[in-house]
Amino acid sequence: MKKFLLFASVAAFAVSCNDSLKENEFLVSGTIDTIYNGKQVFLKEAPKERMAQPISLDTAVVENGKFTFRGMAETPQERFLFIEGEEKNAPIRFFAEEGNITINVNKDTIYNSTVTGTFNNEVLAKYNKLNNEVSKKGQELSQEYTKASQSQDAEAVKKIEEQFEAFSNEMYTKFKAFIEENPTAEISIQAFPSLLRSQEATYEELQAIFDKLPQSSKDSDLGKKISEYLEKKKQADAAKSATSVGKQVPDFAAPTPEGKMLSIKEAMGKVTIIDLWASWCGPCRKENPNVVAMYNELHGKGLNIIGVSLDEDGDKWKQAIAADKLTWQHISNLKGWDEPIAKQFGVNSIPATIIVDANGVIVARDLRGDELKAKVEELLAK
Repeated sequence: MKKFLLFASVAAFAVSCNDSLKENEFLVSGTIDTIYNGKQVFLKEAPKERMAQPISLDTAVVENGKFTFRGMAETPQERFLFIEGEEKNAPIRFFAEEGNITINVNKDTIYNSTVTGTFNNEVLAKYNKLNNEVSKKGQELSQEYTKASQSQDAEAVKKIEEQFEAFSNEMYTKFKAFIEENPTAEISIQAFPSLLRSQEATYEELQAIFDKLPQSSKDSDLGKKISEYLEKKKQADAAKSATSVGKQVPDFAAPTPEGKMLSIKEAMGKVTIIDLWASWCGPCRKENPNVVAMYNELHGKGLNIIGVSLDEDGDKWKQAIAADKLTWQHISNLKGWDEPIAKQFGVNSIPATIIVDANGVIVARDLRGDELKAKVEELLAK
């Protein structure tokens, strides 16, 4: 059983024993603005249950701009420091592990305080710097996208979407390098989910990176969730490969909004678009007017569309079809992300499109806007 024993946090005692730490013993030496003199600093651990409050472990009092915590940790333990009067701000995160740990509190942005002195805390500082850079860039792009969308500037929206894709690839590269440079660090398993945002990363690539992490990380709750995700991605990648460009479209069927079964064979045209979407998907709903305009223009020339919804609520699905004036055929098993048709095509993000020619051969995937229309027109012209 992992042990975590805490002793009285007395500054004078801590300083006198600074050079005589025992095995598995740690000493946290904190520096903070003197305006906090007399304030309490709370040492806590994350709760076992989601949404529960952090668990209090120990308390120190700031004296002459300093505070200390001393304790034992057989293995590195993630811990948090809360400053009295600053409870609404994000806490200071650090790892309690053998050695001298120095924390310099940034009174302006508490969570940006610097933690140094031991291996996991040095790596954590690198991770925080990288994460802050990525978060800042992501927020800037999101704000630009919102502004362009509100002004209905299609050209700007497309440009920002391209920047998002490039940013996603850059983020993947940076976090991948971080994990590979620090495979044994406790924070590396927590950095791994950032890799999962990439739409281009394959199962093989992600699994190879995950394999480099220590078994203790793989056995953690987060490690187990990542393992489950990777197994699902393995299956999705296999399905996507089986339905890649050049392959024959597989047969499928599902209920229509009226409850009747409809198969892909019954919905085929000279060109058929399998459109995977959902009423709750913002980007899908924004794209719908473009698809409606294309369908109204080209349906008479042989374009058919079959909408496959990842909804769970049948009423919301039907309401969205009516509101967006989607006059083509629709089907759904109303199973959300467990939609069998989505799994059949290896779809793990929407909107997603599969374009099929008159012979039932998949000729393109995931085209949108002008690219989608151009491809459809090209096929109809044959």
